[in-house]
Amino acid sequence: MPGEERTLPYTLEIAPTGDDALDAALASASQLALLREPAPTDAFGLVGRARGDLPRLDAALRSEGYYAGRVRIEIAGQPVLDTPDLAERLARTEGPVPVRILVEPGPRYRITSVAVRAAAPEDAAAVAAATAEPFGLAPGDPAAAAAVLAAQAALLDRLRRSGHPFPSAPDRNVVVDHRVRGMEVEFVLAAGPRSRFAPPRVAGQVRTDTAFLDRIAGRITGQPYSPERIERVQRDLRRLGVFASVRARPAEHLDAAGDLPVTFEVEERPLRAFGFSAYYETNFGPTGRVYWEHRNLFGRAERLRLEAETYRLESGRGGGGDIGFRIGGSLRSPYLYGQDLTLTGEVFAIRDRLRAYDRDVITAALLLERQLTDRLAVLGGPLAEFGRVGRPGDLQPVQLLGITLGARWDSTDSLLDPRRGWRAAVSGTPSYEIHEGIAFLRLRLTASTYWDVLGDGRSVVALRGLLGSTIGAERDQLPLDQRFYAGGGGSVRGYTYQAIGPRDAMARPLGGASLFEASLELRQRLWGEFGGVLFLDAGTVGREPLLPDFGDTRFGAGIGLRYRTVIGPIRADFAVPLNASRGESRGYGFYFGIGQAF
Repeated sequence: MPGEERTLPYTLEIAPTGDDALDAALASASQLALLREPAPTDAFGLVGRARGDLPRLDAALRSEGYYAGRVRIEIAGQPVLDTPDLAERLARTEGPVPVRILVEPGPRYRITSVAVRAAAPEDAAAVAAATAEPFGLAPGDPAAAAAVLAAQAALLDRLRRSGHPFPSAPDRNVVVDHRVRGMEVEFVLAAGPRSRFAPPRVAGQVRTDTAFLDRIAGRITGQPYSPERIERVQRDLRRLGVFASVRARPAEHLDAAGDLPVTFEVEERPLRAFGFSAYYETNFGPTGRVYWEHRNLFGRAERLRLEAETYRLESGRGGGGDIGFRIGGSLRSPYLYGQDLTLTGEVFAIRDRLRAYDRDVITAALLLERQLTDRLAVLGGPLAEFGRVGRPGDLQPVQLLGITLGARWDSTDSLLDPRRGWRAAVSGTPSYEIHEGIAFLRLRLTASTYWDVLGDGRSVVALRGLLGSTIGAERDQLPLDQRFYAGGGGSVRGYTYQAIGPRDAMARPLGGASLFEASLELRQRLWGEFGGVLFLDAGTVGREPLLPDFGDTRFGAGIGLRYRTVIGPIRADFAVPLNASRGESRGYGFYFGIGQAF
């Protein structure tokens, strides 16, 4: 139509400078780059956009420490600043016209001095403590704006962690000296008053007892302010399993007593939940589990969970008699008496039809767990098992009473997909089998560690070890279900479930009085949400108590595929035995599940 402005398409080249960080900053600052496709323009708009880019690109240079750099933009080979009639010329072209951004960064300036000064005499001690350790900026570092801002943020965060909820930086003096190509930086910090926590509030709960929540959150009352204490209360409230979200909202001012009020805003999850899970391994068969739970039975985050699990052994035994199940429920009550104590009781009916034994029993346990620190927990409580255990057609009465004692350490960064940190757990279960009059102690020590090789979460080395021992009884005195077994998913992949170790004359697993297992995995992110795994597993079961015979160790190796989801990685593994003896394996194993193998 007459008078309609004609858009002028263009191509863009930003010449590389040799500094990847600078190149990224230039591309992010350029309107020519950001608006080229979403906002087409005409010849006059293109020239205006290019001229507007010059100060933005110059600021990007300075932000990366290049204070003597030069920026030049050419459109169709003509410099935008030295061609007054450039827009008129471009209006007569068809396009697309080439646009080039040429940058001469020049020398990179360096930090020549860093000083930190208290804004007032009363701030001096706190500021001195905050600067006692390096805070990320030192003479000789590149004079990049991001580094200066990050150093200031680190100093303010240190002041918060030392008990000052409202620190500030009322002034920051930065002087660029072109003669020495350097930058002098001075931070002026105000610590603000040191304070303690006022009694906190919890808001947003509907069905959860307010006094119960106030006791959990109120444990920080009177304690010196620190962000870690706020984070700990948030974590404790989330761990109840009742809330979909927990947000902390500190007050903007101290109260009349000089304390800091904090409100924790919560949003409750649905009261009831139903779910299921399934996994499969070729050497064992399919397993399915369904559950129903009430997350807040009496208003204090008590969780009632009813569940049923069933499996069918695929080989080694035939017919419907191979079907096993586990049916029962548990009741979990957290924060007893306002302390970090969790009491869990459970009762299950179990029918096992395994290669090593048949079992028809009722089990019950009561477990009290105390979280000593964010990483360390201790636990203990009685257990009982009554029923019949033995070989098919020869089940013997079992009447077992015991006490579980243990501790658990976890410094990993994720429950289902850890990339760094350690996990360790030790448990000892002194037990007495009433029918046979046998007393024994069963010990288990497990540990795993995770190493993020490059620091970006894409390459992880994971290592796991397990040691089991029995004290006070020989292997043949132990009930079959109290012995140690190895082989299968979660143990030594590639081998049939319970296959590793001594066997009787009919090639049935006898189990052992001691156990050793180890696994090494190399986990690598491949593309998008997909990842791959190479793994090596090892395990041996010993007839003797304390330690097994390591000379009889079995090895399995394989590869796996992972797909990351919000509930953890979906896992598929393929494994083969490396040195199986006859009867220990059928040659390979496939394993499917959710979460990493360990």
